[in-house]
Amino acid sequence: MKETILKAKKLCKSFAANGVQNHVLTGIDLDVYKGDLTVVMGASGSGKSTLLYALSGMDRATSGEVIYGERDLVKLSEKELTLLRRKDFGFVFQKMHLVSNMTMFENVVVPAYLDKNVPSAQTDKKANELFEQMGISEIKTHLPSQCSGGEQQRCAMIRAVISEPAVLFADEPTGALNKRNTIEVLDLLTALNSRGQSVFMVTHDVRAAVRATRLIYIEDGTISGELTLPPYEQDKEKSREAQVNSWLNSMKW
Repeated sequence: MKETILKAKKLCKSFAANGVQNHVLTGIDLDVYKGDLTVVMGASGSGKSTLLYALSGMDRATSGEVIYGERDLVKLSEKELTLLRRKDFGFVFQKMHLVSNMTMFENVVVPAYLDKNVPSAQTDKKANELFEQMGISEIKTHLPSQCSGGEQQRCAMIRAVISEPAVLFADEPTGALNKRNTIEVLDLLTALNSRGQSVFMVTHDVRAAVRATRLIYIEDGTISGELTLPPYEQDKEKSREAQVNSWLNSMKW
C-alpha cells in the first residue's frame, strides 16, 4: 500500500467578487502518495491550480483540512507556512521567477542560504552537483537573459529541489517552452521522480500527462476521475499516450 504524504479533507476554496461568493473548490478529498508523479488536469477555471496552491500552503483554503505529517496547513500561521514551504516543499512555475541581475548559480544558492542549519559551502557543493546533473554547468555564471527558456526552467528546478523537498509542486512548468525544451524538462521531472521525488503537477499538456503515474481530473472544483499508470517508459510512449487520450476523452476534456 502506498504511503500518503499529503491529505486533503473536505477542502473548499471560495473567492468573493462583487459581493458574490465564487466556489472554486468544493469539498475535495484527496490523498497524495509518496513517490508518485501526480498530474492534475482539467479545463481552464476548473480549480486545478487553486488545488495546488491550497495543498502547498501557497494559499489558504476557506474550509477543510490539508494534513502534512501531524499538521493541518489550514491552521498554520503565515510564518509557519513560510518555513514549511522553504524546507519541505519545492516549487516550479510556468514563469521561472529568476532574479534578472543575479547569475543562474546565485538564483539557486541565495534562497538556499536562508536555511542557517546548512553551511553555505555545502549548499554550493550541492548546487554544483545539480547543475552538472541537469546538464547546464556551462551557464552557471550567465544572467537569465543570456539563457534559453529551457535553461531557465532547469535552473528553476534546481532551485526547487536543492533543499530535497518532500513534495515538488509544478504549475504548468512547460507552458512557456517550445517542444524541445518541454521534452527536456519533462525528462528531468521524470528522472527526479524515478529517484523517489514526489511530484504534484498541474498541466494542460498531454505530453506532461503521459509522464504521470497518477492522473487526476478536476471539473467545477471537484475530482471527477482518476487514472493510475505504471512508471513511464519511453519505448511505450505511443501506447501510453493513446491510453491517456482515451481517458481524457472519457472525461470530456
